[in-house]
Amino acid sequence: MERTGKEKIWALCRPDRTEGRLIAALAAETHLSEITAELLFRRGYRTPEEVRRFLSCEDTLLHSPFLLRDMEKAVARIRRAVEEHQRIVIYGDYDVDGVTSVSLLYLYLTEKGADVSYYIPSRHGEGYGLTVHAIDRFAELGVDCIITVDTGITANEEAAYARSLGIDMVITDHHECRLPLPEAVAVVNPHRPDCAYPFKELAGVGVVFKLVAAYESTLCMEAGEGEIDGVRRVSRSYADLVAIGTVADVMPITDENRLIVKLGLAEIAATKRPGLAALIAEASAGNRGSEGRPAKKKKITASFIGFGLAPRLNAAGRMSEASRAVDLLLAKTPTMASALAVELCEINRQRQVEENRIAEEAYQRIEKEFDLESTHVLVLEDDGWRQGIIGIVASRVTERYGRPSILISFDGAAHGFAAPGDLGKGSGRSVKGMNLVEALTDSEDLLEKFGGHELAAGLTIRRDRIDAFRARINAYAAAALPDGSASISLDVDAEIPLSAVTLQLAEELSLLEPFGVSNPVPQFVLRDLLIERITELGGGKHLKLSVTDGGRALYALCFSTTRSAFRFREGDRIDLLCTIDINEFQNQRSVQLIVQDYKPSHLFADRLREGREKYAAVRGGAAFLQAEGYVPDRDQFAHVYMLLRREFRMGREIFGEETLLSLVNVNAPTPINYVCLKYILEIFHELQICGVEELGEGMYRFDIYFNASKTNIEKSSILKKLKSQCKDRS
Repeated sequence: MERTGKEKIWALCRPDRTEGRLIAALAAETHLSEITAELLFRRGYRTPEEVRRFLSCEDTLLHSPFLLRDMEKAVARIRRAVEEHQRIVIYGDYDVDGVTSVSLLYLYLTEKGADVSYYIPSRHGEGYGLTVHAIDRFAELGVDCIITVDTGITANEEAAYARSLGIDMVITDHHECRLPLPEAVAVVNPHRPDCAYPFKELAGVGVVFKLVAAYESTLCMEAGEGEIDGVRRVSRSYADLVAIGTVADVMPITDENRLIVKLGLAEIAATKRPGLAALIAEASAGNRGSEGRPAKKKKITASFIGFGLAPRLNAAGRMSEASRAVDLLLAKTPTMASALAVELCEINRQRQVEENRIAEEAYQRIEKEFDLESTHVLVLEDDGWRQGIIGIVASRVTERYGRPSILISFDGAAHGFAAPGDLGKGSGRSVKGMNLVEALTDSEDLLEKFGGHELAAGLTIRRDRIDAFRARINAYAAAALPDGSASISLDVDAEIPLSAVTLQLAEELSLLEPFGVSNPVPQFVLRDLLIERITELGGGKHLKLSVTDGGRALYALCFSTTRSAFRFREGDRIDLLCTIDINEFQNQRSVQLIVQDYKPSHLFADRLREGREKYAAVRGGAAFLQAEGYVPDRDQFAHVYMLLRREFRMGREIFGEETLLSLVNVNAPTPINYVCLKYILEIFHELQICGVEELGEGMYRFDIYFNASKTNIEKSSILKKLKSQCKDRS
């Protein structure tokens, strides 16, 4: 949660009166809170029946795999290869989607008795996609059939080459298609223009799942059973792998993806795969208690996949060989699985170190080389950055500076020096307001190739064209964006008071799981909270805040936030953008907040601004009413003095007036407004009750006189004048 760059926009849409009545009625009919009812209403579930079907996952059925174009051809060719003991190789991508796709298909075909092996190219040595060199190796090994998973849709040249060697190819993929399609025996991809499959957002592993479902259903129907029997069998066997790949590839958790992921999460929670069990144990190792107690069992959620399992599986392809991740998922014994899980976690730790190194180098160069007032897109290149890491770092750069970023790696000039014709591979991330693919299209003549999506893209570029590219894409951004700058917008589901954050609400929200793209974790804004206490966690890597609205207090966790980066102090007022979580500790469940973003309290800032204006008027001699609370009483004097005395004893002697105003109103006998506090401090200084030194810009230094004699407050000339200005004071 780095805090450099532009302030993020919290995009909050409040219901109008008509919507408010509909939401209240929906809450009453479904016996849900209005907060949960509003979430469901905004996500398109607006009747009690729609809500019930969504929460029970009855609103979705798995579509027939045979609706995918070329599915019958794919099943027929693979089945012939299995039955004739032809040699099959599965060719996959090196990310988690590819790894789970390879694992699923390998397990299924092995079960059917196939002569099958798998191959995943090296990210660093071979790069993405099928290659002619790999096909030559397969030909030497006597391969008869290549099945691509999560790749291959643009392999026109490679498919033709394989065909010339007598090798058949079945392509399964989920990426955008370009015509003409490769000339393969079958091309199974929901994005084919001629494919009528009703749900286009399957992950690569989702397409493989459909392939094996079609294969198994074919066998079932030949045996007198139904298509659904085959689908059910493969769902029970492989939903866990499909869920991992779908979540890791950030696919929308809607339609049948939602059902598949929900089924998969249940399978993972009770997994019998030694590899998954070992990886879950290692990913949970950070929760080990003191004195060697075993790790607390993690709740298996989409978030745990995305942040716990996926990075460890992905690290193999980024730093080493993706086949190690496949080996883990295929492991047959706990001993082998445990060793592989430890290895992947160590590779992931190395990835984190490398990622942090590259990120720090990028930050330093940005601060030194770029004018952030005029730079709209940050483009950096380096010979020593790993290509497998720069995409993650680009995300961090964009998050930190609030601007699109593109990091380009030459991964070390192989010939030992930088040549103009060197090809660098880049990875970019954007923000709402600038479509990155459209921006790259504007620079197409400077790029060797590029592709991607609105907010994430990759490219290849010659070294000697980077300066021109940097200038071109910045000019595009300056013209394309309304004010010449992009912004990071965070969606907010609702603004709620702290009193609404209950365990019951947290349990209700969990009914909406699994969360992901198109069904995100609900985010809420909570305004004007007082920070009572700040505690460092994880060796200073994270913070735990105790926040209160004056009536109750809750813990709010700020992950990846250091004390030095957190610009607030105890006693400050803050607005939080949070998700709501359930903490389980020693068999006790409690609700807590997970902070996504934070800002100074706008309500408090408004009150402070108004207080300063009122104080200036009163100091100038303006009259006021007693009800305005400007004249301090004895209890308020005593309360402020005791607070200053306590803070001074704890070594805190300098305060900003915002912090002090927040602190004095915690457990105050009666509310103390800005004007009242300012006069209390002036009177303390006048009567030498304590030292009060104004440092400027609203800052004060205090000195407590512990041996001071008792003083009659009523002797203060400042207090007498203040009382004389009160029009209705007796």
